[in-house]
Amino acid sequence: MSFVKQHSYKLALVLALVCAFALPASAQELKVGVVNVPALMERSPQTKAAMDALQEEFAPRQREFLAKQKEYEELGAKVQKDVAVMGETERRNAEKNLRDLQREVTRLQNEFREDLNLRQNEELGALQQALLREIQEYAAAQGYDLIVGDGVLYASDAVNITEDVLRAVEANFQATSAAQ
Repeated sequence: MSFVKQHSYKLALVLALVCAFALPASAQELKVGVVNVPALMERSPQTKAAMDALQEEFAPRQREFLAKQKEYEELGAKVQKDVAVMGETERRNAEKNLRDLQREVTRLQNEFREDLNLRQNEELGALQQALLREIQEYAAAQGYDLIVGDGVLYASDAVNITEDVLRAVEANFQATSAAQ
């Protein structure tokens, strides 16, 4: 069973259970909210701060890679220009140096991408956990009985609390930043 179908079935079951328990207890109102977690992740100040920190962390390696790439391009242009006047041995040595430099540039590029992707995934995972804790804290403070996230196909503005949670997340981020 696919991941989406499995989560859709779970969501339908949860909603059915909520409705089943809510009907007999009609005197008690059920407070339900919906949070668009991907939108919250995209727009939160924590995401921007984490991405800026990653950019700063990987800037030296990116500069190193770009310098090697420029060196490769310059050597390639020089070899291309001088190939007609080079001797056979000199030409072979220049081509070998060019191939070696190309391999090094490719290796640096691949290592940079892999390491950056790994760190981005680590940061986004930690950020997602932190945002989920903030959603839970907001829901408890506001008296919500149920908060639904991913897998929602439609939610009216009356139950969509993404903007409210985003404001709370921003306020918590500013308070934490000011305290540091």
